Amino acid sequence: MRWLKQLFTRRRYDELSESIREHLDEKIDDLMDRGLTRQQAERVARREFGNVALMEQRGREVWQWTTVQALWGDLRYAMRQLVKHRGFAATAVVTLALGIGANVVVFGVLNALILSPLNVSDPQSLFNVVHQGHGHQYQSYPDYLDYRDRNTTFSGMAAYDTTSAAIITGNTTTRNFGYFVSGNYFDMLGVHPALGRFLHANDEHGINSAPYIVLSHEFWRTRFDGDPGIVGKTIDVNKHPFTVIGVAARNFHGTELLYWPDFWIPITSAPELGLYIDYLTHRDDHNLLIIGRLKPGVTPQQATDDLTIVSRRLSEQYPTADYGLTARLTKPGLKGDSWGDPIRRFLTAIMALAGLVLLAACANLGSVFAARATDRGRELAIRLAIGSSHWSILRGLLVESVLISLLGGVSGTFFAMELLRGLSRWQPFQDMPFHVLVRPDGKVYGGALLLSLVSGILFGLLPARLIWRTDAAQAMKSGVTAAPIFRRFTLRDLLLCVQIALCTLLVTASFVALRGMSRSLHAPLGFQPQGVMLAETDLTMAGYSEDQSLTLQKRMLEEVAQIPGVSAVGMIDRTILGKNCCGGEAVYREGTTDFRKAIFEAHNFKISPGYLEAAGTRLLAGRNITSHDDANSPQVAVINATFAHMLFGNTPAVGQHFLLYTETTPREVVGVVEDGKYQSLTEDPQPAMFFPFAQDVDTATVLVVRSPLPSDQIASSVAHALNGIDPNLPLTLHSWPDALDLVLFPAKAATGALGIMGLLAAMLAITGIFGMASYSVSRRMKELGIRVALGANHLELIGAALGRPLLHLLSGSIAGLLLGVLASHLLAQIVYQATPQDPLVLGGVFVTMALLGVVAIGMPARRAFKINPAYLLREE
Repeated sequence: MRWLKQLFTRRRYDELSESIREHLDEKIDDLMDRGLTRQQAERVARREFGNVALMEQRGREVWQWTTVQALWGDLRYAMRQLVKHRGFAATAVVTLALGIGANVVVFGVLNALILSPLNVSDPQSLFNVVHQGHGHQYQSYPDYLDYRDRNTTFSGMAAYDTTSAAIITGNTTTRNFGYFVSGNYFDMLGVHPALGRFLHANDEHGINSAPYIVLSHEFWRTRFDGDPGIVGKTIDVNKHPFTVIGVAARNFHGTELLYWPDFWIPITSAPELGLYIDYLTHRDDHNLLIIGRLKPGVTPQQATDDLTIVSRRLSEQYPTADYGLTARLTKPGLKGDSWGDPIRRFLTAIMALAGLVLLAACANLGSVFAARATDRGRELAIRLAIGSSHWSILRGLLVESVLISLLGGVSGTFFAMELLRGLSRWQPFQDMPFHVLVRPDGKVYGGALLLSLVSGILFGLLPARLIWRTDAAQAMKSGVTAAPIFRRFTLRDLLLCVQIALCTLLVTASFVALRGMSRSLHAPLGFQPQGVMLAETDLTMAGYSEDQSLTLQKRMLEEVAQIPGVSAVGMIDRTILGKNCCGGEAVYREGTTDFRKAIFEAHNFKISPGYLEAAGTRLLAGRNITSHDDANSPQVAVINATFAHMLFGNTPAVGQHFLLYTETTPREVVGVVEDGKYQSLTEDPQPAMFFPFAQDVDTATVLVVRSPLPSDQIASSVAHALNGIDPNLPLTLHSWPDALDLVLFPAKAATGALGIMGLLAAMLAITGIFGMASYSVSRRMKELGIRVALGANHLELIGAALGRPLLHLLSGSIAGLLLGVLASHLLAQIVYQATPQDPLVLGGVFVTMALLGVVAIGMPARRAFKINPAYLLREE
């Protein structure tokens, strides 16, 4: 441990000093023997030997690390320099705070959603069991039972499904969201309740055998005021009594990271709450997620192979079932691939952009440091002349850069933590329990520290070559730290071009995203959402059966139609482009007997008479659904134009027939409507079909009310009318544009993220171009003075002093714009009709980059204009 003692010990190095002194004494004695006086001999000996202090310093550096004393001295000097040059220090710290803060925010979200496991016992051994095809993550309940009982590699498997239900307490009825879970769900996860107990496998004894409910900690605290005696009490769920048996711990929110449930109910109680019996018995009804825990020592590949064998045996046993030949494992928390893959791709891309922004910040500060080193040329030359080594000067600059980066890192991390806390409190959809909980841990703070240190070393080393080639004599005369004029293309030039290209790319992406968002608000949707109020409910939540629902739905339509100011009213079972859209169903040609391969799958909706008028959907051919299309009339359907073309080609569709899976009676096409968007704004044209409510009864109900009245006024009137029918109906009222929040969320998130990155990059571009321009002017002050003395005008000075930065700005902007064009197809997957070829986008990018150039080059240009040639030439 001698090195550790040396690191923190200040020594006099007596042996080294004594050896140097003995050598000098011998040389002095020899010169005195030749006839020189002692004073003359000492002067000659010291001149021939060289700088004693420098010799001692280099001798120590050969065998020992730099001591803490030396580093402390460099640190104090760096702090004095930063206090002396507050403007430079503030600019550098803010620049790094923006770059590091952006990375900490993105990494914090990435860590919370991708890297951190579920908050349960041994989360690393948990996996979702999904189908082989990406995006097909749901299984049927019979599938779950077979996988659970036949596998040999999992110690336990559980099933769950998200659901909603009306919970009645006192005179209050609200729609709440929760889970259907298998009885072994909590035991398999290894979690423990805060109050009471959890569900167990022995609570289930068949369908509707376990009328129990577990409450989330937040729901228990807000809805029941944290009543410690809640366990054992009965509450109404969809007008059915359920006994509260427990309350979950505060930090347990189920097995989906973004979905925070209010309750957990046994999956065997699903039929009692209004779901059809086939939910638990039909093998082709895929609606559940399966989660399992691997046995100790079992790898995911071994488990996959085991489940593949089970799947093949099931395929042989049930040849008519809709099966894949293999199973696949995914990490839980983001609904398999449906949420996981898009979120991973988006966060990875944003993380890469944030990293490039930080790299641009480092390149900017490297240029500024180089310019500052040029301005400090005489100071550095004096330090070299009195014996300082190049390494000690470079070490001092590195200490200064690391100090700045740590200050920037602390500032950026503090700012990022505030943003992440705000993000954790944010609920993007007011009527659904979606949360993004980000709790920074050691990985986030460690990442911030690592980014700070690497950033400081990176931009601190950029001036290293300049310092190493310093000519002390020339620098003391001119104040310039290197003899050659700055002419060659250097790494700093390349970094600046890359940084400007990145800035242009992000500015382009921001404009493209903004234009795409603007277009999405006026996109052809197949309906007109402006001026429409939606009233969503599910009649099963109020205790109505399917037999009772049609009569109630007709009454609801009649009551709302009588509200003054309502111009049209209709009904649909699911909100198009809403949170629960859409369902698909296989379509076959008339006369089909082999149903193993469908022509295509189409979105299916159930609508009432008047829906098309209320929604603003154009009828292209045939007729609308009418009140005569009931259970006693032939089965009919209205289809969209894409459906008609895919099934009937150019033949008129009205009067044609088609079959659905398992149906023997064909449906007649009575009308054709315009195409629309059903699941996302960026989807290709999709087939869709609309059935009469009276022929396909459904308890899910969405009233579509068109009115020119203000939203709050019509919402109040609709709520009053429906509460007059049944005050226990759980209602969700919002305008149709507000209901598009979910489908617009990816585009909004992308636009916001790209906008912030574009703003950061624009700020960094200003500092980068400013640093290069200042460096160029500082390097060529005497040359510019001579040009002024010879009669050069301002335009010639601009060309000589700032031509290079302007060339970098132009070339980087062109490269960034080309990159924006190449990246447009990626943006188009998120933002509707995203294209950089829009004249407004191109013009906006051109004007933005031009303004950035003017702002950045303005101050160096003023400095060049104020050059006093007489003063500069006198220094020569």
